Amino acid sequence: MSDINQMYNTAEKLKDDDKLDDAIAKLKELLEIESGHVLSHLALAVLYGRVGKHELAVEHGKKACELDPNDPFNFTAMSVTFQRAWQSTQKQEYIQLAEDAMARAQTLQGHG
Repeated sequence: MSDINQMYNTAEKLKDDDKLDDAIAKLKELLEIESGHVLSHLALAVLYGRVGKHELAVEHGKKACELDPNDPFNFTAMSVTFQRAWQSTQKQEYIQLAEDAMARAQTLQGHG
C-alpha cells in the first residue's frame, strides 16, 4: 500500500474516532505530498464542515470538483457541503450554489 493510501486510511480512522482536528492535520499533510488527491479534498470538505469552518469546507469541495470535473459524486458532495454551510451560516448564496452543484451532478449522470 502506498504512503498516500496509508495516510488517508489513518485520517479516516482518526475521523471515525472523532479526532477531527487530528484527521484534518493528517489530510493536510497528505495534500502537501499529493495536492491532487481528490478523496482528501472531499474528506476535508466534510471535516471542516463538522468543525464549523464552512469557508474551508467549500474551498476543498470546490477543489475536488475542479480536479475531477466529470465525477457526479464530487458535485453531489459539493451540494451537501453548500447545504451544511447554509444551515450553519444562513448565507443565502449557499442555497443557489447547492442547487447548481446538484444540477451539475444530475447532468453528469445523464438525468439533466
